[in-house]
Amino acid sequence: MARNNKKTESGSASKNLHKEVLNYVSQQKTATFNYKQVAHAIGIDTAASHRAIALMLAEMAFDGDLIEVSPGKYKAPQRSNVTTGTFVRRSNGKNSVVTDDDSETIFVAERNSMHALNGDKVRVIVAARRRGVEPEAEVIEIIEEKEQTFIGTLQVTRQYAYLQTDSKFLATDIIIPRGKLKGGTPGQKAIVRITSWPDDAKNPIGEVVDILGQTGDNTTEMHAILAEFGLPYRYPENVNAAAERIGAGITPDVIAQREDMRDVTTFTIDPKDAKDFDDALSLRKLENGNYEVGVHIADVTHYVQPDSLLDKEAQKRATSVYLVDRVVPMLPEHLSNGICSLRPDEDKLTFSCIFEMDDNARVLNSRIVRTVTKSNRRFTYEEAQEIIESGQGDYADEILTLDRLAKILRRERYDNGSVEFDRAEVRFEIDETGHPVSVYFKQSKDANKLIEEFMLLANKTVAAAIGKPVGNKKPKAFVYRVHDMPDPGKLADLSKIARTFGFKVRETGSSREVNKSINRMLADVKGKGEENFLSTLAIRSMAKAIYTTTNIGHYGLAFDYYTHFTSPIRRYPDMMVHRLLERYLSGGRSVNLQKLEDQCKHSSDMEQLAANAERASIKYKQVEYMADHMGEVYDGVISGVTEWGLYVELVDNMCEGLVPVRDLADDYYDFDEKNYCLIGRRRGVRYRLGDEVRVKVARAALDKKQLDFVLVDDRGIPAQTDNAGQDVSVKQALSEKATSKKHLKRSEKKKTRSRRK
Repeated sequence: MARNNKKTESGSASKNLHKEVLNYVSQQKTATFNYKQVAHAIGIDTAASHRAIALMLAEMAFDGDLIEVSPGKYKAPQRSNVTTGTFVRRSNGKNSVVTDDDSETIFVAERNSMHALNGDKVRVIVAARRRGVEPEAEVIEIIEEKEQTFIGTLQVTRQYAYLQTDSKFLATDIIIPRGKLKGGTPGQKAIVRITSWPDDAKNPIGEVVDILGQTGDNTTEMHAILAEFGLPYRYPENVNAAAERIGAGITPDVIAQREDMRDVTTFTIDPKDAKDFDDALSLRKLENGNYEVGVHIADVTHYVQPDSLLDKEAQKRATSVYLVDRVVPMLPEHLSNGICSLRPDEDKLTFSCIFEMDDNARVLNSRIVRTVTKSNRRFTYEEAQEIIESGQGDYADEILTLDRLAKILRRERYDNGSVEFDRAEVRFEIDETGHPVSVYFKQSKDANKLIEEFMLLANKTVAAAIGKPVGNKKPKAFVYRVHDMPDPGKLADLSKIARTFGFKVRETGSSREVNKSINRMLADVKGKGEENFLSTLAIRSMAKAIYTTTNIGHYGLAFDYYTHFTSPIRRYPDMMVHRLLERYLSGGRSVNLQKLEDQCKHSSDMEQLAANAERASIKYKQVEYMADHMGEVYDGVISGVTEWGLYVELVDNMCEGLVPVRDLADDYYDFDEKNYCLIGRRRGVRYRLGDEVRVKVARAALDKKQLDFVLVDDRGIPAQTDNAGQDVSVKQALSEKATSKKHLKRSEKKKTRSRRK
């Protein structure tokens, strides 16, 4: 009887839960939600309720009562079939629109696109939804055309000309009237603007904006990468001329208004090929036995006045861009490499954070002041590292003291919950023509970490000085560098997958507890086969850092207040911070919040574009380098899994290429998005993120920046089925062997049960 009562109570609880979920869903209108948000909203936050709600939402989506916008993310069905959004064009024909109201991605067939281009604002009509059928939209109006250009190679004949584009956003060539070629000749790389695209035409019509040079030339290709992302590849003459007219201007009057620190031991530590020295460190022992540590930053805003020609150009660029073989500076070289750069034995104007620290690296007090400094020595990271390791060299006492203090700061930061990602970066040795001849890894050592810790300390101190409320006063508008909490779904996936390898990652609790568990996993997984897999997943679970006026803290660093103050030569937000500091420290009123937020958003967007361009230049050099190694076999690790194939990163040189799913000819493979793997239907062979594989270099397409591999076994034979249907893949053989063992164990268990009976 008691059991029946329990069943009745359980059924009643289930009905109530279903009712509460439906009530919550009915109130959401166009908002999106996941199972955790539903559970939290209705006040039932247990593991069992999470599972029940997740299953309920999935069933509702299957029945058509909900729309699954993305895996695990839902919304109520649209009440209107007309909406607006941003058009996403793909060269493979898989066009879509991302809706404005809830960011749902809806497929748009080419015949229904009105020839909208990538990024255009459009109005669409969404077809009535049917169970089991993907929704589809039709563009009915192009509301706003996005200004854009395309890069490619010119093909010119007597009769006609066209641009063969490199773009992943356009599948067709662009027809160019011969009068719109701007002197372009066959085989040249050009930038082209689309001028029209008639409704009944397969190809758009355009005009040449600029000729970059001959396809394949190194400078041409680097400029093409910059142009692809809408980044400038040359300086306007009038901006350069304005910069050249500026002198150092370090007069007695200017010095008198600053703290003179030219007699304090000061030095820079930078990469060996650096020319723009943003920051310097100084150190002296105080009479009370404590240390005075100075973090001195180039005072760029002393020279670049607000709304000047130089300032407008810097604001537009927002950042220097670092490609494989060059830097495209935010400021003209006369300033970035000359007047503002903290070169040795030259008086320089600086903005400084000066700390009094005891022997245990505790900051007893600090001040933010404008200074005059003189660097005694320019160290490369390698030179400083040699001093740290040997204890010998110029200014060894100062460097060793700063290194010891930095290590204490670093240890405390990790104890407070800062995440420790320490991944090597790939770099190329380039010959005089720009061709990559070898690959090396850039790894962060003690000298790098020394500089990093004091820059973090300065950035944190500046942000707290302005952002931390004093009494009942409201903080003034300021620029913060913020980093949001990880995506709960991705963190849950990381925790689940880490558990299968025997590691525990917390998905709930304070940020400190979660981050410390991630750090423990990253430390414990070092040197193990799953290191790449789990560290990659951990990085992907994190949000992107951005600039904003709304301070939410920096999750990854575990700082409540953080900004960017230390690199004004190469980042416009740092210039913004310098100006705000000067204004507020002298008692000025708060600036316009919305205008500042708009500048922050622009800087975040430009930072992302610059990062994309840097990755594209690395990818180009990887393909160029591996083109010299066609047919060679390498050990690799699966670094990405998609429905179209496996991305593999080579162990020797970190070059990444694709194993197309079409080349996995032994089986039909399904993409398991949740578990980051491809699974063979017939044999059950599983290729998962982080798996070690052997590959052969099969194709290197420079124009597409695409490197293709094929899987091979230990003998270098392609890992696929031969014509007779015989499997030659070692991995498959191992899989089949494992399957046989499972069957054998099951058989033995059945026999044992029989004997027991």
